Amino acid sequence: MNSAPQLLSDPFLQLPTETTVNVVWFTEFAGTEHKVFYGKNFEQSAIATTTKLSRTREDQDSKLNENPYQQPTPRNIWRHEATVRDLKKGDRLSYRITSTTEDQQTVTSREFTLASKPPAGTPLKILLTSDHQLKPMTAANLQKVVETIGRVDAVFFAGDMVDVPDRASEWFDDSRGCAFFPCLQGRGSYELTKNDTKRTYTGGEIIQHAPLFSTIGNHEVMGRYAHSDSLDGEFDDAVPRAIAKARLKDASNRTVKDHSFNTDTYEEIFTLPKSESGGKTYYALSFGDIRLVVLYATNTWRSPRLDGKSKGKYREREQDLNRPENWGYGQHIFEAIAPGSPQYDWLQQELNSPEFQQAKFKIVMLHHPPHSLGGNIVPAYTDPVQSIERHEDGTIKAVRYEYPQDADYLIRDVVPLLEAANVQLVFYGHSHLWNRFVSSSGTHYLETSNVGNSYGAHVGENKRPVPVGYQEDYAAIEDPNGREPIMPTIAPFSDDNGKLMPYIASNDITVFSIFDTASSLITSYAFDTREPNSKVVKFDEFQLK
Repeated sequence: MNSAPQLLSDPFLQLPTETTVNVVWFTEFAGTEHKVFYGKNFEQSAIATTTKLSRTREDQDSKLNENPYQQPTPRNIWRHEATVRDLKKGDRLSYRITSTTEDQQTVTSREFTLASKPPAGTPLKILLTSDHQLKPMTAANLQKVVETIGRVDAVFFAGDMVDVPDRASEWFDDSRGCAFFPCLQGRGSYELTKNDTKRTYTGGEIIQHAPLFSTIGNHEVMGRYAHSDSLDGEFDDAVPRAIAKARLKDASNRTVKDHSFNTDTYEEIFTLPKSESGGKTYYALSFGDIRLVVLYATNTWRSPRLDGKSKGKYREREQDLNRPENWGYGQHIFEAIAPGSPQYDWLQQELNSPEFQQAKFKIVMLHHPPHSLGGNIVPAYTDPVQSIERHEDGTIKAVRYEYPQDADYLIRDVVPLLEAANVQLVFYGHSHLWNRFVSSSGTHYLETSNVGNSYGAHVGENKRPVPVGYQEDYAAIEDPNGREPIMPTIAPFSDDNGKLMPYIASNDITVFSIFDTASSLITSYAFDTREPNSKVVKFDEFQLK
């Protein structure tokens, strides 16, 4: 007998408009019919369009209960998307989905709710989150969101959803129980052991009811396609577009992407607003009283090690010096945002648009931090400047990279635009901690990405690994861009010496933040996983004016 068919994910909501919302889900069978049923007694229906994901694979490093893979191997996954139409303002309707297999077996989801895009004046609660990456505290974090807040109205996700974006199991069914969709749909099962106490967390039932809007982080970007014998190796193997073009003759855009980097799986999974120049990679939308501007601001992560054994931020591996086909080209930027680039021009136009200027709340979301105590803010967000040292015989002695601080595109070019346009909040992630800052003009900067693990805040004796003797002076501690972090306003945590900390960088305490548009307040909450029966603590709150 054939086993009963299963859904690979619960449905989730995408791209709401004033009268429609899209419902998306995934299966491991193409099927013959996929539908959404909605409304009173589910008497209305919409037929889904089915597409197959083109890059999802598994390999020897996939975490599956049974892993038969010895190398990167395609995994067949189908995406189904139906548009629910003719929705009325303020209505929240019940819905469920069904998928029918080729042998006419049907699987049906549980019941959830949907709504169209809220008009201005609607009170909303928005979850601000990022950097899930299957990290240990993610399921606990999202479970506490639902237990503390109840239903949220949207999720703003500042990048780094999984570790390796083409590895299907990291999105759907990683055996550790903390894959992306299960955790955001309350179907996770992550066992966390603290102080000899085990507790299993399921995540939260969130995106079945609330649309998700995301930005691209470095973990949404794959490197050269099929150039490695593992997906991890392929992920680490991004090279700049210009290098790929120079190596190829008469290259199509598809070929250049295959030889540089791509966001194909991310873009195939999500239906997001689009801009004319950036498509899904950077965009803007109005949601209630919010104008959300989403930037594509991330670069490839490279190791800070200087021992010549790593493809690094500051130098190439010694074994690759005379094999430029293996170079990493430093911490290169994926999408230009400097003045004169399509993204910068688009941002200028957006900040001058009536939709932006008339919005009550102006929020910008990106992945890379403009201000942070974390490690990933160093070096400066700029194009690496390469220098090559040679031996007398012409062979390469060293390949180094510098990042001029005065050429930081975010600080020099983007931040002045945002502050002049009266942006109230710049929201980001990347360094796996909580800290916030405020400018003299009143723009708030919030990094609230401590949902999984933290690599620490670089203050005092905890110095970043930075090169000494290079042309540039790289900041080993504090925010390299000169802002002092804001002390939490309600219940700051203390370090081991009892000193109050303006940050949370912990592998035991997880943090989430909620924007309540009715009160204009952004509130941050902490949960200590070492005390699983303890209450969530409200530790910081500030108001957008």
